[in-house]
Amino acid sequence: MAGFDGLAAGWEVWSEEKGKIVLVYRPDVFDAGELPAACLPTIYLTRGRRQRRPGTDPRSRPGEQWYVSLFLEPDVERDPETRADRAAAITAAKHLADRFARGALDYRSLYQVPREDYLDRLDELTGRSE
Repeated sequence: MAGFDGLAAGWEVWSEEKGKIVLVYRPDVFDAGELPAACLPTIYLTRGRRQRRPGTDPRSRPGEQWYVSLFLEPDVERDPETRADRAAAITAAKHLADRFARGALDYRSLYQVPREDYLDRLDELTGRSE
């Protein structure tokens, strides 16, 4: 978990591998009881583009950039940021997590079909409703 000291409140490192790191927001409430588990806000840091297709080779090629992607649901994502190396990607992910946790990120604009009740609850969690 090197490099994730000071990660924004509510965010935690879910998994960390050589070419992929996964951060999740408040898994304690995105448990299908209070909020749908499929809506767990997730930041992926991947060396090379994150592949969605089963069977793709997850290993990265030398020199490939790191991508920092925020997913709010399987089909709701923010355009990824790219960084030259792992350390810069971690810094970008921490900044993104901080903006999200403070309610400073406009995640509502990522939805084509708004889910008002869910987004209102997410606003409460991130302080956007204040």
